[in-house]
Amino acid sequence: MKKNSVFFGDVFDFFKKINDNSIDLIIADPPYNQNIDKWDSFKNEKNYFNFTYKWLDLSIKKLNDKGSIYIFNNAYNSSYILTYLISKGMKFRNWIIWHKKDGFSGTKKKFVNNQEVILFFTKTENYYFDSDSIRIPYLSQSRINAAKTKGIVKNGKRWFPNEKGKLCTNVWDFSSVRHKNKVNGKVVKTLHPTPKPENMIERMILASSKKNNIVLDLFSGSGTTSYMAKKLGRNFLSVENNKDYYEYIKKRLKTLKDL
Repeated sequence: MKKNSVFFGDVFDFFKKINDNSIDLIIADPPYNQNIDKWDSFKNEKNYFNFTYKWLDLSIKKLNDKGSIYIFNNAYNSSYILTYLISKGMKFRNWIIWHKKDGFSGTKKKFVNNQEVILFFTKTENYYFDSDSIRIPYLSQSRINAAKTKGIVKNGKRWFPNEKGKLCTNVWDFSSVRHKNKVNGKVVKTLHPTPKPENMIERMILASSKKNNIVLDLFSGSGTTSYMAKKLGRNFLSVENNKDYYEYIKKRLKTLKDL
């Protein structure tokens, strides 16, 4: 399949067009089986996980030995996906909590859900990861500013802060797109019901791929992964089976034609 192209159709037909061991990074935002739309509805849980395990098996085949995969889902589904990937020999790196800053519901029978899970796995122990590219600001700037010249004594050694910030943790604070784009305090409906923030996808791409690597954008939706991959100098392969989303992705990518 030609690099930097969007495939319209079934995800399993899409996999047939990709060579094994050819992908450097996979970012997958699959259905959660939460009945958000037709594409997110399954007959039962068994059918859902049969579908999920099938595309996971194919993802593993397409990923090269230095490759990584990030998978969005809810906590319940992620627990099954994690166990399955470990059984397939994949290497667990992180259970990342995405703190969305907006709850799904106002339930009073349990703690209000305010997060999604992102599973980070690699195919082998010999994988690419650039921690410096995704450093985040220190919390106490006044203390850090003082430490720039004199340092801070830790365990008998003098520590100086990194000018790029501290190492990124496994709790990510990104406002959801719907929360970020409110107008007069009201949520504005987006074409796709669950678009992911650009700066969050950027973090994954910077951490787990190099320039000109191939990023596989599974269940592309609004095309954020493909868009950010191209913007950051990576190649992408994208798949989407909804015609409206597919047309939107192509239109969105055209805005980067000069890159």
